[in-house]
Amino acid sequence: MTHLSRLSEELVLFSSWQFGFITLSDSFTTGSSIMPQKKNPDMAELIRGKCGSVFGNLTALLTMLKALPLCYNKDMQEDKKAIFDSFDTAESCLEVAVPMIKEMTVNADAMRLHAEKAYINATDLADYLAKKGMPFRDAYKLTAKIVADLSKEKISLNELCLDKYKEYSALFDEDLYEAIDVKNCALLRKSYGAAGAIDTQFEIALDLITKAEEALK
Repeated sequence: MTHLSRLSEELVLFSSWQFGFITLSDSFTTGSSIMPQKKNPDMAELIRGKCGSVFGNLTALLTMLKALPLCYNKDMQEDKKAIFDSFDTAESCLEVAVPMIKEMTVNADAMRLHAEKAYINATDLADYLAKKGMPFRDAYKLTAKIVADLSKEKISLNELCLDKYKEYSALFDEDLYEAIDVKNCALLRKSYGAAGAIDTQFEIALDLITKAEEALK
C-alpha cells in the first residue's frame, strides 16, 4: 500500500497541468462539479487515501501485540478485522491501479521539454569538457557557472549557440549538442533500471503488472 500510495501521488502530480507528463484515461478520472476544464485523477487520489486505513490497521495490530507475552493470548482475536480489511483494501486498490497504468498516455514531448528546462543534462556537459581534457573539478565549476547564467535568462543548455559556448571555453565544438541531447544523455545510463535501459524498464513494469494481476486471481 505504501508503494501504491507513492505511485498514486506521482500519477496525481504528473497528470497536473503544471507537469503534463501523463494523461489518465477518462475511465479513471472525473470532471469537476463546477469547473468544466478540470479532469480530476480521483482513482489515484482514492488509492492514496486508502493507504491511511491500512496504516491504521497496522498501528492497531502493533498496539494489540506490544504488551503480550510470547504465546497466544485471547487479545489476538482482534487481529482478524485489521488483517482481512487490509487484504480487501489492497486487492481493491490493485484492481484499479493495474488497468489505470495500462490505459494512461505518456506525453513524451512534455517530459523532454521539462528535462531540458531543468538542466538535467548539466552533468553530461561537464563530462563533455572532461573528455576534452579539462579536469572534472574545473568542468564542474564552469558548468555550474553556465547553468547559473542561463537560468537568469531562462535558456536551456540546448538553446545556447556555439559562439556563446566558446566564450566560456575553446573546448566546445559542434559535437557538443549531440553530447547534451537529453535523449542521448538518458540512453547513456545503462545500469539496471536506469533511464537508458529501456528494455529493462519495460520488463520491470510488465513484471510488476503481471504479479499484480496474478495476486488478484
